[in-house]
Amino acid sequence: MTDVTQPDWDPRAESVLQNQRHAYDKMRQRCPVAHSSDGQWTLFRHADVMRVLEDHQSFSNQVSQHISVPNGMDPPEHGLYRALIEPYFSQERVDWFAPICQQIADEVAQAAVQKDAIDLMRAFAYPFAARIQCAFMGWPQELADVLLDWLKRSQVATLARDRSATAALANEFARIISTQLEQRRQTQAPQDADITSELMHEQINDRPLTEAEIASILRNWTAGEVSTIAAAIGVIAHYLACNPELQAELRQHPDKLWYANDEIQRLHNPLLENRRRTTCPVEIGGRAIAAEQPITLNWVAANRDPEVFDNPEQFSWQRDPKQNLLYGAGIHVCPGAPLARMELVVAISSLLKHCRTLQLVPNRCPVFARYPASGYSKLCLRIR
Repeated sequence: MTDVTQPDWDPRAESVLQNQRHAYDKMRQRCPVAHSSDGQWTLFRHADVMRVLEDHQSFSNQVSQHISVPNGMDPPEHGLYRALIEPYFSQERVDWFAPICQQIADEVAQAAVQKDAIDLMRAFAYPFAARIQCAFMGWPQELADVLLDWLKRSQVATLARDRSATAALANEFARIISTQLEQRRQTQAPQDADITSELMHEQINDRPLTEAEIASILRNWTAGEVSTIAAAIGVIAHYLACNPELQAELRQHPDKLWYANDEIQRLHNPLLENRRRTTCPVEIGGRAIAAEQPITLNWVAANRDPEVFDNPEQFSWQRDPKQNLLYGAGIHVCPGAPLARMELVVAISSLLKHCRTLQLVPNRCPVFARYPASGYSKLCLRIR
């Protein structure tokens, strides 16, 4: 049994949704291991999150009834699938995709800067994120708008906790993937035609991947990636608009974008949380948690923990990158981190190249994204 009689907080309360970073910072100080009204345990401190990331015996990644390759797997199974997908994010693969990504970024940026002011999320961040994902997967560019529409409806259903809608949306996404796989079977595309085709020829334990496994990999690479990359672009652009000195420095020294992007996202993480499950009774932060309890790792609060980051709300060039949990840590660290970092450098450098300034538009305040999203749903910027 846990030591909980009443919930410590409601993660979907309006006061939380209005400013998630502020709410999570308060929870980290007031109740760093918190039981919520929906039955989840949430960890807000960096040390507690790291403990879970490193203890695979007490905390499992198998939290869904649906297959999730490989992030919903535990050792040793996780290692087999992880070894299979890591080559897709090798430096060679990143270098191959960089010029394709650059071309898309320039096209989207050039279209966006035709106006004096834009909603960056609608005009640049989401179109860029969807288009590069389609390009990386070898999918037609026409699917970009389909993915964005699906993502919007999925976020609404998740916030509303509409199980029937989320189930229908999951089936809809499965059909999108199934169509792509079937098209490749019919054309008998060569193995190296595109990444989706390559996955169809992969093997695990001397057998081909099942369609369910392929679909899970593609879903993880696509659905989450589009929203996270778009959110990250908004977060970085907003910070640069509010900090013209840093913006000017990065215009003069674009090689610093690699570090600056990560540090800005530490301040405002584009991914709110990940889930785990206890496999045995544990004690964290003085709270007794029973076996088979859902655990939420709050990346936002952990990356703003003053016990790890001095002056955590300040940008600093002096942080230890290893402490930044932007892409996780341990064996489940995001395998696509090198690709995502390249994509964000390309996106922000293209924005800075094609517009003379990034400034907030007076009287048009940014609108925070709503759970389960992070960043901004609307970000009006003056761009020239």
